[in-house]
Amino acid sequence: MVPHLITALTGPINELEQRILESLPAIERWFRLEWMEHTPPFYTSVDLRNAGFKLAPVDTNLFPGGFNNLTPEMLPLAVQAAMAAIEKICPEARNLLLIPENHTRNTFYLSNVVQLQRIFHMAGLNVRIGSINPEIKEATVIDLPGGEQVTLEPVIRSKHRLGLKDFDPCTILLNNDLSAGAPGILEELHEQHLLPPLHAGWSVRRKTVHFQSYEEVAKRFGKLLGIDPWLINPMFSQCGDVNFAEGLGIEALRSNVDSLLTKIKRKYKEYGINEKPFVVVKADNGTYGMGIMTVRDVSDLDQLNRKTRNKMSVIKDGQVVSDVIIQEGVLTNERMNDAVAEPVVYMMDRYVVGGFYRVHAERGVDENLNAPGASFVPLAFAETPHLPQPGMKPGASVPNRFYMYGVIGRLAMLAASYELESTDPEAEVYD
Repeated sequence: MVPHLITALTGPINELEQRILESLPAIERWFRLEWMEHTPPFYTSVDLRNAGFKLAPVDTNLFPGGFNNLTPEMLPLAVQAAMAAIEKICPEARNLLLIPENHTRNTFYLSNVVQLQRIFHMAGLNVRIGSINPEIKEATVIDLPGGEQVTLEPVIRSKHRLGLKDFDPCTILLNNDLSAGAPGILEELHEQHLLPPLHAGWSVRRKTVHFQSYEEVAKRFGKLLGIDPWLINPMFSQCGDVNFAEGLGIEALRSNVDSLLTKIKRKYKEYGINEKPFVVVKADNGTYGMGIMTVRDVSDLDQLNRKTRNKMSVIKDGQVVSDVIIQEGVLTNERMNDAVAEPVVYMMDRYVVGGFYRVHAERGVDENLNAPGASFVPLAFAETPHLPQPGMKPGASVPNRFYMYGVIGRLAMLAASYELESTDPEAEVYD
């Protein structure tokens, strides 16, 4: 069931894999020292793209919603990581309140909520699920595929605490990315740990800030390994004041796209890559695969049809798009039964807990795969990302590839840690 890499067994990625395996002790020590200085996000998922000549994260999510796609074999890792995370934050924790997204009818998403509930239960916590959706006025039981059930209860806010009827949690875990902004019910909580913090939500977060932090991390990691950071880093630029619905700011977008395509062409020439470069234009605060388009030539921007304009102008929860990130497009060379696939790495605290492939039969190698489609098949990694096999020829061993994905996933997680520190509204400022 493991997607087979169809890239040739040569090329920069295999050199990168070799370099990573040779440097394993140095890499793990480097991460260890970083985590002494920085706090990892509570949980993270990272979308990667492997082009054969380049391996890079293209998105980092701080409210991952696919824990149900991990295999049962990966569950012990997740439980241990959850124990470590809770121990660090609130060792005496007894009750955990899990707050999911408001769209209550997506059963796949709710299967993820049940899996999270299971993980934290096994980590030694009483876990209940509290909804901040105003439509949930009493305990609501929803049946899920596979015979499971989930019970959503309305949250109750007292003066400074959040809980449920007869349930007072010391820790609140958000699995809601707050795209529409942090509701007042979650603000000014006293003596309760809110994880991740409110400023990790998409009402505050910006992809450009994340990828600035990632660029810094990639440079330092590139120096450690003696590689060109570009091999693991997608170039990007930002463009503000864009209104797709009214066609405003398109000229500025055009010149930014043109400039980035020129830079990518230069890199492709340097490495002798014959692929056609492309960029991906995304809403800077976008999530759920919304507000994304692939641009292969600047002239594409002159012919935006109404459908594309509408798609780009509004994202989740009706948020209007005005700022975009223009990101170097990374092809994906992985296939599952002829369908294009991309790896997604899942982490909790500072540990990789597993991963899966996002597969979409109707999309091309240069398109966004996080999109509606019946063929969206999350497929769990067959091997653990923790145990590389030294001595194997680069590109030939699945565990080695998964270990490499875990390393790049952790780099993106470290970047998210830098990003959250830089955007923390309560950070202490030292002059």
